[in-house]
Amino acid sequence: MNLTIDLDSDVPIYQQIRDRIVEAIARGEAVEGDPLPSTRQLAADFGINFHTVNKAYDLLRQEGLIRVNRKSGAVIRRDPGAGPPDPGFSERWEERMRILLAEATVHGLSQDEVIRRCTATLSGFRAAARVTT
Repeated sequence: MNLTIDLDSDVPIYQQIRDRIVEAIARGEAVEGDPLPSTRQLAADFGINFHTVNKAYDLLRQEGLIRVNRKSGAVIRRDPGAGPPDPGFSERWEERMRILLAEATVHGLSQDEVIRRCTATLSGFRAAARVTT
């Protein structure tokens, strides 16, 4: 898995790390049992504070996407399409989706354009392909 972040972005670095790992899982680049770099190693690779990586890993752990063990470190816990989402996930996801759709509307994207972009994005994720087949 190759992670890239933009140190000049308005999006916090920990959120970028979290988002890139979620995307890697969705694309099938990171599967259940795959190890993640240690927080210190990833921090050194990016030239950032290891607490920033800790925050990203903690979010992923809370979301049930990774497990962290003192001996084995952080590993991917959830494979795309591995079953129903955790309780409450759908409601939290829908709230985030509502905000994104509101932003698209405010910035003038048509419904057709939003649907086209969503379909194109989903087609790049392994989980979407698994669910539709």
